[in-house]
Amino acid sequence: MSDVTSRSDAHRSDILFEPAQIGKLAVKNRIVMAPMTRSFSPEGVPGPDVAAYYRKRAEGGVGLIVTEGTWVPHWSASDDPAAPNFFGDKALAGWSHVVDEVHAAGSLIMPQLWHVGQLFKEGTGASRGHLVGPSGLTGGFGIMPTASDEPATQQEIDEVIEAYAKAAASAQALGFDGVELHAGHGYLLDQFFWEKSNQRTDRYGGGLVERTRFAVEIVEEIKRRTGPDFPVVLRFSQWKMHDFSAQLFSTPTEMAAFLAPLVDAGVDAFHASQRRFWEGEFDTDLNLAGWAKKLTGKPAITVGSVTLKRDLIESFAGPGSDAADNLPLLREKLSRGDFDFVAIGRALIANPDWPEKVRNAQPINDYAATMLAQLD
Repeated sequence: MSDVTSRSDAHRSDILFEPAQIGKLAVKNRIVMAPMTRSFSPEGVPGPDVAAYYRKRAEGGVGLIVTEGTWVPHWSASDDPAAPNFFGDKALAGWSHVVDEVHAAGSLIMPQLWHVGQLFKEGTGASRGHLVGPSGLTGGFGIMPTASDEPATQQEIDEVIEAYAKAAASAQALGFDGVELHAGHGYLLDQFFWEKSNQRTDRYGGGLVERTRFAVEIVEEIKRRTGPDFPVVLRFSQWKMHDFSAQLFSTPTEMAAFLAPLVDAGVDAFHASQRRFWEGEFDTDLNLAGWAKKLTGKPAITVGSVTLKRDLIESFAGPGSDAADNLPLLREKLSRGDFDFVAIGRALIANPDWPEKVRNAQPINDYAATMLAQLD
């Protein structure tokens, strides 16, 4: 165990525990549980163990939980039968129980809505049949997109837009506090954003702004179904599973052009996915979430190896201490207004009560990749 907090920091007023807003949604503190795929939902149905897992983090002091990725109701969305569905009576009943448990423990919760598109895990590509995506360019972890399928038809695009909107409406009906759209890491929405995977010549392709149209239409339809006050968070990234060095944009001007139509469509906050939160963007000290807030004025969530040395992929390299004292830097960036929230992932697997441990300057358990083998 390693004490990664500073006791002098812990005894002053702590920015991590001040309230903040996403639209009209009041969040009790700045700590968000990051979405982490756990694959403990047989046949796509989250059971009591999944509800207990989320409740434990709510009891530990998290202000907002973003669930693991959940499949939108379209036949092409999933590449993992043990990851949870966000459709069907059994799965939605399971999620209703999750919401009740998290709310009873005093936290807010949003499902992350997910479609993998033409990205596939090793061994799943052919078994899934036709992979719906922008240009028929499929790829996987470390595998750049290549032509091996057909581009999505307009009918398929319309069906997927409907699937996202239907899932968001279900979330609202179940009592969730908003939704997050997974639009990063090279999954479906990001495949439309990225020029390496989107080579369409219709209205869903072209320049960077034109490539946002698919996501824009999803957000617009969600807002039409749920109303203007139901929060929509959009998670995006520069890096892709195909290529960790990939970039959607290389200048603040390009990033501003990318974000503007998403804001106009109704995105309430941006969750900027980085592997290490302390790394600046565009050769500045401001990270990706910081630039999202600066350019849009919308609340921003940062993420990436908080209280950890190694990112997720590096953590699979072998055993060793992963604890790191990067909380002072995180607090500094929060205090100067770079971003509004911080998402905690693997540290919350090792420490369900991470917020309370940080608040009380208690030692934080090391994370180990072996912890992913069980839901606790």
